[in-house]
Amino acid sequence: MSTSTSIVRVLLSDLAASTDRDPAARSLWENLFVSPGVHALWSHRLAHLLWNAEARFVARALSTLSRSVTGIEIHPAAVIGERCFIDHGMGVVIGETAEVGSDVTIYHGVTLGGRSLNRGKRHPTVGDGVTLGAGATVLGPVSIGDDTVVGANAVVIADCPSGGMLVGIPAVDKTRRGKPAAGVAASFEQDGPTVSSVTIPTIHPADPASVG
Repeated sequence: MSTSTSIVRVLLSDLAASTDRDPAARSLWENLFVSPGVHALWSHRLAHLLWNAEARFVARALSTLSRSVTGIEIHPAAVIGERCFIDHGMGVVIGETAEVGSDVTIYHGVTLGGRSLNRGKRHPTVGDGVTLGAGATVLGPVSIGDDTVVGANAVVIADCPSGGMLVGIPAVDKTRRGKPAAGVAASFEQDGPTVSSVTIPTIHPADPASVG
């Protein structure tokens, strides 16, 4: 199979995945023209080719242009598998050394970010068939196993085996009877204070008698 044929196949699989997994999509043609997730992925695939061809300024420029149009920021060096679906997409950030498998679903506000200023691998590796809920944040060079579901607004800072269900801050794997994802306690000890040490103020509703 030629390289050009392979690229076309990947692009068409992105479009098909968006159409199949978006209940609001009324047709493939509609998604072709109005889906920001599809546009961001296609732009990224071109930027990734340019990055690997050492045309890195052009790749970064294309990535920046795509972000301004779609609201989705994907570093051109990031690796994204086939049939990825980015729903809504606004606020999605995927860092330079992130690796995303095939058949992954990403909702708006997801961050695949780093916890270090050091060069090298510092972003997550996401397995095949993973779902990343709205606002989910995965930080550092952690691995998320195949078919894991990361709940909305969860903060993941440790590895998770395949088939997990991660919720909360820091994320716990509900398939393991609510135990923290592997290594989460050690990770907090290394990187900073635990969430339990942060005081969250209580907001009381106003007394109706005092309003007016």
